Amino acid sequence: MITLVVVSAGTSDPSSTRLLADRVAQRVAHLSEQPVEVRIVDLRAIASDVTTALVAQHVSPALQEARDAVTAADAIIAATPVYAAGPSGLFTSFFQVLETDSLIGTPVVLAATAGTSRHALVADDQMRGMFGYLRAMTVPTALFAAPEDWGDAALATRIDRAATELLALVDAGVAQTVRAGNATRYQTQLGSANDPGIRLDSDLMRLAAGGSARPGPRPV
Repeated sequence: MITLVVVSAGTSDPSSTRLLADRVAQRVAHLSEQPVEVRIVDLRAIASDVTTALVAQHVSPALQEARDAVTAADAIIAATPVYAAGPSGLFTSFFQVLETDSLIGTPVVLAATAGTSRHALVADDQMRGMFGYLRAMTVPTALFAAPEDWGDAALATRIDRAATELLALVDAGVAQTVRAGNATRYQTQLGSANDPGIRLDSDLMRLAAGGSARPGPRPV
């Protein structure tokens, strides 16, 4: 059984974002040689919980259930509407409140919708970078749909390609291979005070903070 989690940040009802994600999920289920269980994480329903977790570090039962579903997923379809040339704040905020390293190696299809094709590169230009930071395995084909794309056969072709790529990663056991024995090799505190490789008392760091470097020895 493949557990496929759809994370949708669509806010309207019906939602074109959810529609795109559902079409991908249906295609994955059709192409898979194994049974596929599709679970839906509708971020609209837990929007206030996500905000509370960001500002007060309180995780509600509903948000915890969503986080657990994403963490346990064999694969994820992550879909967002585009606002002001970027993924919605609700979408990015949800992935910011996940536990550290929750998505290491998890195969992910990136999907975005917008009212104009001017935003067609958002998935590749912005979403892919965020999931790269989370160390997820995004499939090569990102999906985007503007109003004129819904009747275009090219969208169905891209969906088919993305679903095929997702299943290839799942069937190959990429997540298990990446995670096995590698837990201690992922440095999650790089650039923080907890990183032993960063010297906060160096001349360079003091200068960066607006201080001054220690005077060196005077030449003889």
